[in-house]
Amino acid sequence: MSRVSKISAASLAGALAVAAGAIATTTPAQAANVKCYGVAMAGQNDCAAGPGTTCAGTSKVDYQGNAWKYVAEGTCTEMSLPGDRMGSLDPLMRDLPQM
Repeated sequence: MSRVSKISAASLAGALAVAAGAIATTTPAQAANVKCYGVAMAGQNDCAAGPGTTCAGTSKVDYQGNAWKYVAEGTCTEMSLPGDRMGSLDPLMRDLPQM
């Protein structure tokens, strides 16, 4: 095997190892997001939460308690929301749509 072939084979093996590692891991940004209930504006929730929602963008009222949005870990319960509301890591029974 020539010197060029050895270098190319080593480079290719290294590149494949890096690519495989990138695919198999989650990024820090993905790992640091949590579901935060009661913070999404109407129609801007990230997915299903309970009665009145079916998936992303289906919340009916602002700050709907059973609708969640992904936020950075550690920020959910610290968000400043109007009307003394607070975000929650669990579904809330406030601001639910009229059925």
